[in-house]
Formats: sequence, structure tokens, C-alpha cells
Amino acid sequence: MVFGFGRTPEMVSPTDALPGREQPLPGIPDTHELLGTSMHGPWPEGTQVLYVAMGCFWGSERIFWKLPGVVTTAVGYMGGYTPNPTYEETCTGRTGHAEAVLVAYDPTRTAPDLLLKAFWENHDPTTANRQGNDVGTQYRSAIYWTTPEQQESAERTRDLFANELRSNGYGEPTTELRSADDAGPFYYAEGYHQQYLHKNPMGYCNHGPNGLTCPVGVANLPAQIDILPPSE
Repeated sequence: MVFGFGRTPEMVSPTDALPGREQPLPGIPDTHELLGTSMHGPWPEGTQVLYVAMGCFWGSERIFWKLPGVVTTAVGYMGGYTPNPTYEETCTGRTGHAEAVLVAYDPTRTAPDLLLKAFWENHDPTTANRQGNDVGTQYRSAIYWTTPEQQESAERTRDLFANELRSNGYGEPTTELRSADDAGPFYYAEGYHQQYLHKNPMGYCNHGPNGLTCPVGVANLPAQIDILPPSE
């Protein structure tokens, strides 16, 4: 884990962002390649959605589709200005978007604390707009919530993990915390990006355990689930 390394790229302004397009990108599949569930919905009643960004979305998505209680995942672009951007446009840094993962989950089988525990423990949240050698605002760390419970969990687990970082001599988390309404639409990425590491098991991935622990509590977890997600 490389904490606090590298300079910070600048975020594009709305007036300088690329214009994008009115229509969604073509060829985006509806069905999750591994889970067999819809990536777009509708999902079973009660399903909730959380959006996270933690660097290249290939590796990020794989972390979450493995977790118990997750209904589906998808990768896309969120938190910027350009409507329906392409991957190439997003990589220029001129759309303002982060490479994000949609995580739809069953709140009776998992909880935001567990999802965010996996988030904090599998990337470096202290390197602004960077994960390893991937540099740019599209690689920033972010959580975009859709429920008050998710917001509370995002803020609390951020503070818990910040204490863990300090205790181990690292810097502060730079993670962007916003509501999904404020961050704007989630634009689905091109079809070849969806479940990329399932289709390309030897593909590029710079995600994995960072060696630190986010000490979530048990008070707000459903009684029938374990506190720790499975390791791999």
C-alpha cells in the first residue's frame, strides 16, 4: 500500500467539461455475467443501492460481487459533469467523473457497514486522485449514498478508518462523501468493462487488502449475518 504518494490532478470545471451525448452508450448488457441478475433493475422489493469509487473499476467491482447479500453490481461513471461519457473521455479527466461501482444489495442479508468495511480495507483512501500508478481525478476515492443509513455509515466508518490510519502513521482519508442525488447520475460503462475480471481473470487489477482494519461494530447489523465479509 502506497500512502500519500504523488501530486493531485485538478478537477475539471463544469464549463470546461466535455459535452458528452444525450443517449446512453450502446451495447450495455442488462444481465450480470456472473450473478445472472439485472444490472439495471427492477430488483427485488427492498433492494438498496450504494455507489463507491476506489480507483480502476475493474478490481473494485470484483470485491463487491463476491460479498454476501449483494444482488448485483455494475461499473460506470459518476460524480462529474459530462452526460453519458465514454471510457476514453473519462480517462482524459475532462468529464469530472470517477470510475464507480453500483452495488445493489439486500439489506436483510448485509449492511452498509459491511460493504464499506470492504471498501476501506481494499484501497488507499489517502492518495487523492490516485491508486498506485493510476493517476487522475477518475481514480479518486468516493462514497455516494442513497439512504440516511448509508450516509451515517459512510461518515462513521470514515472516522473509524481515519483513526486506524493515524494509529499506523498514515495520512488522512481524502474520500469524497456525497449523496447520490448531489453526485448526479450513474452512467453505465461500456459492455466490455462490466464484470471485466470475471471475463478476463488475468486482467489488470491493483486492488487487494491494504493491511489495515476498519473496526465496524455489530449494533446495526442484521442478526443473521456475520460481521466480516469472506476473504479471498
